[in-house]
Amino acid sequence: MHSESLNTQSTFPARNTEPRPEHPPEIPLAIHDLTVAYHRKPVLWDIELNIPEGKLVGIVGPNGAGKSTLLKACLDLVPLTSGWAHIYGKPYRKNRHRVAYVPQRESVDWDFPVNALDVVAMGAYRRLGWFRRVSKSETERAMDALEQVGIGHLALRQISQLSGGQQQRVFLARALMQDADLYLMDEPFAAVDAATEEAIVELLRKLSDRGKTCLVVHHDLATVTTYFDWLVLINMRVVADGPSGETFTRENLQKTYGGKLNLLEKAAEALRSTPL
Repeated sequence: MHSESLNTQSTFPARNTEPRPEHPPEIPLAIHDLTVAYHRKPVLWDIELNIPEGKLVGIVGPNGAGKSTLLKACLDLVPLTSGWAHIYGKPYRKNRHRVAYVPQRESVDWDFPVNALDVVAMGAYRRLGWFRRVSKSETERAMDALEQVGIGHLALRQISQLSGGQQQRVFLARALMQDADLYLMDEPFAAVDAATEEAIVELLRKLSDRGKTCLVVHHDLATVTTYFDWLVLINMRVVADGPSGETFTRENLQKTYGGKLNLLEKAAEALRSTPL
């Protein structure tokens, strides 16, 4: 969506970004009273969240629920009607070096004439600055990141020549290059093969083991409790959030998905397969 289509003039209250006692400054992500509206129509309404450190967090909800918008709001990529999102107690602009973002693959121009290694090396620019040349050591780090996601042999391949799963791995490697504390990932499992999905899950778990926090927009209800240890169920507002075992319930899913029976059938199947 183009920025000119976003509504920044509305009748909602003016924003107040002062810290709040209910949102501890030491946590990776705190969101208070956050509302985003497109064309005067709220997409997110009065979001309140505290995301704990070192968790794999799944953001789950129906299409149009505001999941991707929530990530973008945290990154100042969309204007907020009210409220704020703080990264470790500060606005994103003051702590952006602690955040890495993996956008939806469909939102990227993959025809840009650059190879996989170059894309990954771009993850170093935040530290180096855009006008400094990437050093040999940074190039070696980029190569190592590609190896970690299993495509080191494709380092010199043009990104337009890679498969969808390989392109997704390139973006994950770029996020690794940023060595962030908080990772925001918008549907990294969409349209990838089983091997890539397995590799992504393994990467997320390694990041979590190192104390990193990952927020992942996800749509496959059957794998929610397998992949994530913390959940945010959202449908314009936060329906429920907390540990997966406590949050992924039939009642909460009914509130989140409403009358979309095909999704509820999948949810019921996922619940049946969840270990007691």
